[in-house]
Amino acid sequence: MTGLIGSAALFVLAGLCEIGGGWLMWQWWRNGASLAAGLLGAAILIAYGIIPTYQPAPFGRVYAAYGGIFIVLSLLWAWAIDSTPPDRFDLIGATLCLAGVLVIMHAPR
Repeated sequence: MTGLIGSAALFVLAGLCEIGGGWLMWQWWRNGASLAAGLLGAAILIAYGIIPTYQPAPFGRVYAAYGGIFIVLSLLWAWAIDSTPPDRFDLIGATLCLAGVLVIMHAPR
């Protein structure tokens, strides 16, 4: 999967796996959810570790750019799941992060 759309899809999928898996682990460890929730969270976190390997860029560049995607997805997760809407500073910061992702991943080299 290459190009801007493919790269974005991989980042979003990886981010959902990291946040979703981490959230399930949190529910199990901190909030008393079942062991099954913890095991599912662990399995999803393993998938998160594999998905970025399909990005065409080198490891360091992929993970640097992914940090920006993770920030945006974390804010969206907080809004959708934890009912914590982003404020204007969150939105400004998220926009800056996405600009950085585009530069890191897709600037002509």
